[in-house]
Amino acid sequence: MPVATDTRARWLPPLLVVLAVGIAYANALQASFQFDDWDVIVRDPRVQSLAAWWASMPGMRPVLKLSYALNHASGFGVTGFHLVNILIHAGNGLLMLYLMQRLETQTGHRSGGLALAATLIFVLHPVQTEAVTYASGRSTSLSTFFALASIAVWVAGRSSSQRATVYMYVASSLLMLLGIATKESAVMVPAILLLWAAADVSRPFSWRQIGQQSALHWLLLLAALSAALLLPAYQQFLATSLATRSVAENLIAQLHGIGWLLSQLLDIDRLNADPALPVQTTLDLNGSMVLLGIVVAAGTALSNIRRFPLPAFAVLWFLLWMAPGNSLLARLDLVNDRQLYTALAGPALLLALAIHRLGRQQRYLAVTGLSAVLLLEGFATHLRNEVYRDEVSFWRDVVVQSPHNARAWNNLGIALAADCDLDRAEFAWRKALATEPGYVRAAVNLRLLEQGLLPEGLGPCRNLSLRGGA
Repeated sequence: MPVATDTRARWLPPLLVVLAVGIAYANALQASFQFDDWDVIVRDPRVQSLAAWWASMPGMRPVLKLSYALNHASGFGVTGFHLVNILIHAGNGLLMLYLMQRLETQTGHRSGGLALAATLIFVLHPVQTEAVTYASGRSTSLSTFFALASIAVWVAGRSSSQRATVYMYVASSLLMLLGIATKESAVMVPAILLLWAAADVSRPFSWRQIGQQSALHWLLLLAALSAALLLPAYQQFLATSLATRSVAENLIAQLHGIGWLLSQLLDIDRLNADPALPVQTTLDLNGSMVLLGIVVAAGTALSNIRRFPLPAFAVLWFLLWMAPGNSLLARLDLVNDRQLYTALAGPALLLALAIHRLGRQQRYLAVTGLSAVLLLEGFATHLRNEVYRDEVSFWRDVVVQSPHNARAWNNLGIALAADCDLDRAEFAWRKALATEPGYVRAAVNLRLLEQGLLPEGLGPCRNLSLRGGA
């Protein structure tokens, strides 16, 4: 009986994580392609088959594009893309659960339910839908999968025999490369390994030891960055980024972006797939407050990483994973919810810690509070998935949240025209021009409609070439 009880106790948390993801994202299978999906999945000839993918190499994000090509080859259509995304998210939940459990052990925190609570908060938060329900959001979730797998294998290797440790460190490094080849944010893995060692109060911290344990990661990271700079696609990307905003201007602009992203963690009923935030390149009061908050949070966490390892780890995890998308290189779109995907584990851990502390005095309140949080998140995620059901629903939601977004109004017009709702399509295009008088796409679409050409050009009310992308 004790053996059976131990087995159930070991498998129950992973089972709960998988069930939670499956229930919350069941309606995501009915979602359609949206926004950038048309350019990077539907119409990109490089991902239409395995042969086409191979012929396009070398190129940017080869592992991501390979996953798209495999999806196309499966023949399951848009449903297949969404199913794979849900499975990746469930896999990330299992990896996060393992890491949280190990983190509990090495910090001497033996509550039993902390790891599961933090993981469920992580997988159920509706902000994650942009990396899961949005098909091309796979770039973030799949890269996270390889990054978390890299960290998990490395963590396991630290407690293995000497021979096994070497193999696991090599495997961890290769998994990191797969993550980078999916999306560049996985470059943070070596820094996370350093953070992990610093928070491991079960053993003394040694710069020399952590340097040896992560040396291969740093070497392969340097090699990957050097190789990327030789590719014309990355050279063009860097040139475009530097031409968009200077490094100093981008850092200031991203302070406002981080402030908006933090609000997304709480405003779960106001999530926005295309916020089109205005770019502010002068440091105002709001930006200064965000900067001060980052400095204070980072400084406090660093100085207390050995004394209060769990909260310090949570804060630094969040800041490190936010860095790739909110630092030196400018983005055409300042922010999107996908930037929060991996970083969200930090706030999830902090919330789980707060609930656990409450449980020391009022266990009933802690259980009730956690249950309420998870139910609210799961329900909000289920509702958010409905936004992705079709393009009209998607763009209507965006213009409600961002009525200043001319691109969203234009794309709503295209979606309405595809449904043969030409009166509302005309209204949407006029709103786009009223919002941004120089917006060419909306002007062309409206002009065609006025000439009576658009209905004929659409055929069955569908002309994807008119759609504005990111």
